[in-house]
Amino acid sequence: MSERMTVPPLPPVWPYAPRGESGELQEVTSSLLGSGWVICAKGGLLLEGEARPLPEAFGRGGILQLGTIVVRPYRRGGMLRHVNARIYASPRRFRDEYVVHQALWTAGFPTVEPLGYGYRRRLWGVEGVFLTRLAEARPWPSCWHESARVLPQLHQLLDALAAWGLHAPDLNATNVLMGSDGRVLALDWDRARWISGSDLKERYRRRLLRSLQKLQAPDAVIASFTS
Repeated sequence: MSERMTVPPLPPVWPYAPRGESGELQEVTSSLLGSGWVICAKGGLLLEGEARPLPEAFGRGGILQLGTIVVRPYRRGGMLRHVNARIYASPRRFRDEYVVHQALWTAGFPTVEPLGYGYRRRLWGVEGVFLTRLAEARPWPSCWHESARVLPQLHQLLDALAAWGLHAPDLNATNVLMGSDGRVLALDWDRARWISGSDLKERYRRRLLRSLQKLQAPDAVIASFTS
């Protein structure tokens, strides 16, 4: 397997309190999602019970809830989905997302807890899933009326990501959650990478603005991302 992604040090100013390190991933074979799946999960994680669709989930479909675990399948978007919706050359993409997500979690960033990933061989490659802890939260587009509480926290976390040099191209409005405790959480770090450059905050602003316009968010919300 290819070289592990390198996580850079946190920036000098970081607004969140780091969490303790969690357990190492362990490879187990599980038939819970069907035959042939290999699950790389934190030690002691139990995959049991009945999987059912996750209520209110956005995205490309197929997101499941398994007790207190969320199982998100990897599915391609755009025109490529019509040719190859869910087969990847190797598990590297799934593993890289876990490295980024776990780094954010350890750094105290407001996100759900990553639990691991899984894959199985299909045709010439693999299909995969990503595992996270279920959070008591609602997707932002389902509670626009809470935006006065969401926006200050969202801008703070975007500033933090930009300061760390982390670019997450899938960070759109459907990947922002409003927790039951009033905290904003961001999720889905597929294809996220640490990069150099000073325009990260602007790139985040443009990505969120596109999704807000597509989702027909309230005018006041859209205005907060209009330069």
